[in-house]
Amino acid sequence: MAGGSDETDTTSSVTLSCARCGKPAHLQCPKCMELKLPREPAAFCSQDCFKTSWSSHKSVHTKAKPEENSDGNSEGWLYCVRRGQSRTPKLPHFDWTGGLRPYPISPYRVVPAHIDLPDWAVDGIPKIEPRSDLQHVVEIKTPEQIERMRETCRIAREVLDAAAWIIRPGVTTDEIDRVVHEATIAAGGYPSPLNYHFFPKSCCTSINEVICHGIPDARKLEDGDIVNIDVTVYYKGVHGDLNETYFVGNVDEASQRLVQCTYECLEKAISIVKPGVRFREIGEIINRHSTMSGLSVVKSYCGHGIGELFHCAPNIPHYGRNKAVGVMKAGQTFTIEPMINAGVWRDRMWPDGWTAVTADGKRSAQFEHTLLVTETGVEVLTARLPSSPKVFPWLNE
Repeated sequence: MAGGSDETDTTSSVTLSCARCGKPAHLQCPKCMELKLPREPAAFCSQDCFKTSWSSHKSVHTKAKPEENSDGNSEGWLYCVRRGQSRTPKLPHFDWTGGLRPYPISPYRVVPAHIDLPDWAVDGIPKIEPRSDLQHVVEIKTPEQIERMRETCRIAREVLDAAAWIIRPGVTTDEIDRVVHEATIAAGGYPSPLNYHFFPKSCCTSINEVICHGIPDARKLEDGDIVNIDVTVYYKGVHGDLNETYFVGNVDEASQRLVQCTYECLEKAISIVKPGVRFREIGEIINRHSTMSGLSVVKSYCGHGIGELFHCAPNIPHYGRNKAVGVMKAGQTFTIEPMINAGVWRDRMWPDGWTAVTADGKRSAQFEHTLLVTETGVEVLTARLPSSPKVFPWLNE
């Protein structure tokens, strides 16, 4: 789960192209505007292009209303607003940037009494984390802490793999959340995102143009989607955090390249981790590889320190020319989690207060590992296992 950054400029305008011919567009389909549908597929350069496209374009109007949840039962399912602190029965008004919409979310999932809880589990407010000196000082973990983190990160990996196995068209992200929740509880852990600053679910599911912190809901995955699942487990007093972006059915080549490049960005960044390396070098490596592929790096969210606290120092920006301070030392643990966009790097926030989406509605991908700096290099605490689903073609070549 990504931390915040000081780069938050999301105000720039986006130039639209005609949905039919690709020329600069200045007209919008009035019906799409009425239904508050995405601007990009509703833009046209002239009345002629609009009239020519009408027979195929009008079909998007019939897809504007969300379906019921996968059980056909909407009782207790509501839209999330105000950073998880409120619910509403109506779809919030928003200038949506892409084709995705929020759907109603299910009620909170139950955590058994025998599970050890982080301090935000009951009231949604972290107490120790924001006041800790570890927001400013990078902790060197003890051997005992490292062993607990190895165990927790192994569980987190197994939980993410369990979620990955069920990805296919027709499965809702709420069902993914149920699998994550139940697998975490079965292992004796607590799903760290649940009620963290009032986040309403046990994992994040970020589809297509969602950059991060997407809330699992009643929407069914569709053929051609990409979906990121971000899992964090709290076990034996420490957290383990990782995420991966997966293909749903048959995905277009541009999305395949985006996801593979994002994976490569993380791998290249991990390869330089060792004592003495400056934290800011991570962003230079990621920025270089992504820009060579014509992609952009999100600046609003970053990697973070992790351990007995969910988020702490150091901050790990993923973009070039960043101002991260400090050097790596053996015993430090932190995440690297680049978010790479097919279009502009800027983001916007949905009315739920959590879901960050690309400003231009184009797709975004992310991968994340929790890492331990060793005396000679790095240990990937959340590394893929022999049993992990083999879903990435470039790993099978």
